[in-house]
Amino acid sequence: MGNTIRALVAFIPADCCQNYVVRDLHEMPLDKMVDLSGSQLRRFPLHVCSFKELVKLYLSDNHLNSLPPELGQLQNLQILALDFNNFKALPQVVCTLKQLCILYLGNNKLCDLPSELSLLQNLRTLWIEANCLTQLPEVVCELSLLKTLHAGSNALRLLPGQLRRLQELRTIWLSGNRLTDFPAVLLHMPFLEVIDVDQNSIRYFPSLAHLSSLKLVIYDHNPCRNAPKVAKGVRRVGRWAEETPEPDPRKARRYALVREESQELQAPVPPPPLPLTNS
Repeated sequence: MGNTIRALVAFIPADCCQNYVVRDLHEMPLDKMVDLSGSQLRRFPLHVCSFKELVKLYLSDNHLNSLPPELGQLQNLQILALDFNNFKALPQVVCTLKQLCILYLGNNKLCDLPSELSLLQNLRTLWIEANCLTQLPEVVCELSLLKTLHAGSNALRLLPGQLRRLQELRTIWLSGNRLTDFPAVLLHMPFLEVIDVDQNSIRYFPSLAHLSSLKLVIYDHNPCRNAPKVAKGVRRVGRWAEETPEPDPRKARRYALVREESQELQAPVPPPPLPLTNS
């Protein structure tokens, strides 16, 4: 049914569609939440800015590429979802919402983040996955209370050393980037609990056994020659994980030789040649 409605909405002129979607928003919702996700919006409905007590605002999956300065009136906002839109730059007004705890910016066209993002000192969770980032913006390292960072599906090749400042960071998702080496800065962050470097180009993993808070490391889909060594009780997801322990190289070579010999022994023996007879 949802897909059918979306198909019908696609034929409605954008202005008419927007008026239809937001026409019932005349007063502050009791749950202090407005969800306009998937509403085909091309511009933000200004009258939402009159809901000064609003705590959650979801604008995911629209066609937005800008936000009005009036959004800054929503100073109680704690969750803002702008993912799956057309933002090429983060609107400055977002950086004035100082109570934000969770900010979703994934699946846009962002190449960088403004330095003013550092004003969001209450931010705990930041989603910037599936953008056009070739390096992690250094301003992220100034978000002192950040606990979760989703930065997968970009084009990151390394991480800044300043990331170690984020002593509240517990989870970092870096899958689907262009890392060729395990980020060295992560080795100096013993407070990390989850590290995800799936789908990169890492060939060698250093030991992570000294990361005392680590609970999970995901390293699958890398052309690695080894698995990261971890402390007892830490779960690994990838080649040579708990289910299939990392083999000793010498044993692996011996196994390969034995297997080849076995295959040769199992090969059908050709019949002896027929004796020559005099005709």
